[in-house]
Amino acid sequence: MFEFINFILHIDQYLSIIIQTYNIWTYAILSLIIFLETGLVATPFLPGDSLLFAAGSFAALGALDIIILLTMLSISAIIGDSVNYSIGRYIGPKVFKSESSIFLNKKYLLRTQEFYDKHGKKTIFLARFVPIIRTFAPFIAGIGKMEYTTFLKFNIVGGIAWVSLFLLGGYFFGNLPIVQENFSIVILAIIIISFVPIFIEIFRMRKST
Repeated sequence: MFEFINFILHIDQYLSIIIQTYNIWTYAILSLIIFLETGLVATPFLPGDSLLFAAGSFAALGALDIIILLTMLSISAIIGDSVNYSIGRYIGPKVFKSESSIFLNKKYLLRTQEFYDKHGKKTIFLARFVPIIRTFAPFIAGIGKMEYTTFLKFNIVGGIAWVSLFLLGGYFFGNLPIVQENFSIVILAIIIISFVPIFIEIFRMRKST
């Protein structure tokens, strides 16, 4: 656990090693990480925001191409969410079919469907910016049978917005002396701030009920 935390907080150092070792294949490695982080419920622990920020800072130094990063990582994020949605849509009806189960009761499936009918658009978009939650949101949207065309629209917009925000944030601010000298603190701050949008939305939802 400590080693993983160390990896996240010093991701700039590890990314530097990856770039030096794998050169052009770095794009494929980063794309795979983003795909896994968004596409599989079992891998929400993979770095997303911090990885994008660090990649953007290396692009500003000329080690990576920002246009290639924006294109490939946006595509990976969109495909990842789509795969996650498809898995949830396939699994949901098969798992949540019992009327008496404590955890997999059919009524939970119906409640999920009602939630995504009402809040699905905001959820898919806002979840992009929240670690862990962004991994589960498309899966649950699939379970709740959110209309795929609506899901895809907000998946695309959210995916591009998320990747662009953190990549360009790293590109323009990642190499400022104050950021470089306190990179671990900056990454920790990014992770904490990432949870703010969903907390605000939860507060607004509770206030309106």
